[in-house]
Amino acid sequence: MDNQLQTAKATLRRQMRGWLRELSAADRARTAEAACQRLRQQPVWITAKSVLFFAPLPQELNIWTLITEARATGRTVALPRFDPTTQQYTAAVLSDLNADLRPGWLGIPEPHGDCPNLAMNRLDLIFVPGLAFDPCGRRLGRGKGYYDRLLADAPGMKCGVAFDEQVVSEVPVGPQDVRLNCILTPSRWLEC
Repeated sequence: MDNQLQTAKATLRRQMRGWLRELSAADRARTAEAACQRLRQQPVWITAKSVLFFAPLPQELNIWTLITEARATGRTVALPRFDPTTQQYTAAVLSDLNADLRPGWLGIPEPHGDCPNLAMNRLDLIFVPGLAFDPCGRRLGRGKGYYDRLLADAPGMKCGVAFDEQVVSEVPVGPQDVRLNCILTPSRWLEC
């Protein structure tokens, strides 16, 4: 990656991290519920049979409550699980939200080793965290490329999950960065 692109990404990461630190817990909870309500109205959510969620970090928009709803309606629910051998994430199925999770790589909750993998081409909807997104589906992650590698061969609907302020006019990207199909925020559903 060239120096100009690296610098642009680092600058935007710094700006977004600063903004996310300032967001109050009350605002996080209020906006998370608004995002969940918005998602419930989307056809892709209504029709999805298999969904890849992510375990939100404290500063990320939290749609975790939808996992219970998805399981209650018979959907297959999966979460990313890190494979230290390949240094990549895979999708692993959750059968029991309480029993199947353990602290994974970097302490992020993920399905334990006995949970079966789910091929990425079996997923209808894939929720993707990030630091910044733009209306063209470009995403700025945390800088390691794990989600880009996970999403590279996934044909399902790839949906960024963000606070409204994380949607910027343009995100700097390189050729390895995977574009998303849509972005969910508390006040908008953006088709990219």
